[in-house]
Amino acid sequence: MKRNVGTLDRILRIVVGLGLLSMLFIGPKTLWGLVGLVPLGSALIGFCPLYRMLGLCTDSREGVSS
Repeated sequence: MKRNVGTLDRILRIVVGLGLLSMLFIGPKTLWGLVGLVPLGSALIGFCPLYRMLGLCTDSREGVSS
């Protein structure tokens, strides 16, 4: 699996993921907060399947395998 998520993209995904996960504990306290696991997971592994399908890459080290 080649990385296709860059540093800034990863930081934004972590922030969004944690923000969505916080919905489980504060705010509306809904299970929709589990959606936050998707951006958080893709940030942690550095790979986004949707980016691959669309041919996108935000990683400046394009072509370097993880």
